[in-house]
Amino acid sequence: MYSDFLDTAIEFLKGVGPKRAGLLKNELGIFKFQDLLNYYPFRYIDRSKFTNVSNIQSDSAYIQLKGKIHGLKTIGKPGSQRLVGFLRDATGDIELVWFKGLKWVVDKIKPNEGYIVFGKPNYFNGKYNIVHPEIEPASEAEKGVNATLQPFYSSTEKLKARGLDSRGIAKLTKTLVDKINHNIDETLSAEIVGQLKFIHREKAIINIHHPENQDILDKAIARLKFEELFFIQLALLRHKYNRVQKIKGHSFTTVGKQFNDFFHNHLPFVLTDAQKRVIREIRANMGSGKQMNRLLQGDVGSGKTLVALMCMLIAIDNGFQACLMAPTEILAQQHFKTIHRFLNEMPLSISLLTGSKKSSERKPIHEGLENGGLNILIGTHALIEEKVKFKNLGLVVIDEQHRFGVEQRARLWEKNKIPPHVLVMTATPIPRTLAMTVYGDLDISVIDELPPGRKPVQTYHFYDSKRMQLFNFMKQKIAEGRQVYIVYPLIHESETLDLKDLMDGYDSICRSFPLPDYAISIVHGQMKPEAKEYEMQRFVKGETQIMVATTVIEVGVDVPNASVMVIENSERFGLSQLHQLRGRVGRGADQSFCILMTSFKLTKEARTRIETMVRTTNGFEIAEVDMKLRGPGDMHGTRQSGVLDLQLADIIRDEKILKFARNLATEILEDDPLLQKPKNTILSERLTQLQKQKYDWSRIS
Repeated sequence: MYSDFLDTAIEFLKGVGPKRAGLLKNELGIFKFQDLLNYYPFRYIDRSKFTNVSNIQSDSAYIQLKGKIHGLKTIGKPGSQRLVGFLRDATGDIELVWFKGLKWVVDKIKPNEGYIVFGKPNYFNGKYNIVHPEIEPASEAEKGVNATLQPFYSSTEKLKARGLDSRGIAKLTKTLVDKINHNIDETLSAEIVGQLKFIHREKAIINIHHPENQDILDKAIARLKFEELFFIQLALLRHKYNRVQKIKGHSFTTVGKQFNDFFHNHLPFVLTDAQKRVIREIRANMGSGKQMNRLLQGDVGSGKTLVALMCMLIAIDNGFQACLMAPTEILAQQHFKTIHRFLNEMPLSISLLTGSKKSSERKPIHEGLENGGLNILIGTHALIEEKVKFKNLGLVVIDEQHRFGVEQRARLWEKNKIPPHVLVMTATPIPRTLAMTVYGDLDISVIDELPPGRKPVQTYHFYDSKRMQLFNFMKQKIAEGRQVYIVYPLIHESETLDLKDLMDGYDSICRSFPLPDYAISIVHGQMKPEAKEYEMQRFVKGETQIMVATTVIEVGVDVPNASVMVIENSERFGLSQLHQLRGRVGRGADQSFCILMTSFKLTKEARTRIETMVRTTNGFEIAEVDMKLRGPGDMHGTRQSGVLDLQLADIIRDEKILKFARNLATEILEDDPLLQKPKNTILSERLTQLQKQKYDWSRIS
């Protein structure tokens, strides 16, 4: 099915050769013909449409002009020179400006010859110009790689120096598609192609690079976007089916003494309906005899840890051990303290294992794990060390799992001959489209309700000019018996970023809130663990009223009495981080507040983040905005997983295609779970091929 033609090394394509091949490999990851065909254009220009200079509007997008270039001259001193020229058509002149590659431009342009210029006009000093326009002789364009729709490809400075700018890459793709000659096989079943009226895959590949017209380009893009998303869904869902059907899991059929004792006698507060629903889902999963692989989503403060603990008690009631792995020592310690407090009056053994534990402290932990005397182990990546051996590990809970690599998670997964049930938790809500892709093979439970008595945090945006008003508000809340966090993005002053650094801020706070009326803690990542813990404990005990900190307190600090979170230079934080920091307050019954401090200079994106935080406390809504701003590849470790290394589709803009692809994949697998029917052979072969090429569908997503 897979043609040897596509596996041909890229240096054997006419126009490439060894040196260009090396650059294509290093700069773009293009090693063979297949890779070049998968390197899609990002834009197309209709070569049949031109704009007159006199018709340029101030808000024009990219435009194409045709005329003669004249008046080229170099302006400025060496080191800061620019090249300026003019393009003249029948209606007027427009200035063209270059700041680099001046010699190359001068050598390329010949006076009194026709050129086609492409770029985005700017309005400056009462006239239009185009900075770093793309230029080519009109004669070349007219006979060029495409007379109508010309593809534009992303390039790099090193590639451009070797003649592989967008046009150079377009010439290579034209050479390649002209050689295809029926070497690209269909990858979708005849049933899907017929049902969705798709063009053949080879035709789609040819026309996405060098389209005959707009209609065929639209069909090529639609087909290739669907295919990209469809095979991701098919792989995830088939993997899930195989795991559920083939991988035996511990059957936790008993809900016994420990669970019931805790539920009836030690539960710290009444469970919400959402917590009860999630516990029922997990109980059913763990009692099925199939290995559980479930994602537990819950906003900050929704009670995920309590749900995880009650699931651990079910494992213990069935004669098994449980462990919880957290990404940082602070968070692991917080989980240990919380769970130890919950189980303080119960006859269960709990230990904490982190990288800072001494050998003498580790020995009894290792012994307790191996003889079964230790019921619950909480820790960091230290849990996956070779020396850590369980007698009968039944449940693994992984918190903020996107911070762990695939290999780390898999090593914990393999601590038992029969794999333990896996519950991965995140306090960072995951947008629907991301959940369908990155986490598409997990069952998902959502705690979408805060415990009773919790009031939504009120969020306000203050400019720096309101600092005295902020200080008065802080003093008022401290007088009422509350405590305050002040978070800074940096520890020491930066020469490149105009930020208030933590140490300067600490000095300012000390001057404004002097002893003995106010006591202040300071915590940051460069402090020694014991010093950091000492300062945190002072704040937890109420010995200090203000904690000045970096984002080290983003997770793992739980002080119900703290009701004010001040975030300095909040424009420098991402939405997810702002939401996590805000979650440090609002953990008690009192009304809590989050104050976002910024300068007056805000980018459009920063303003959107601030306005979103002020408008809503809904983590899922915040996550949707965050993904639109940052893109899915920058969220939740998806870059390292490779799952969302999409060439063409976009899970935000193409949500409808994604949902349709998932539904169709589900229908196919419900009818033919192993893809063994003749009509689905082509799909099974394509999945195998893709997995060899690229994807690593790990056992824990």
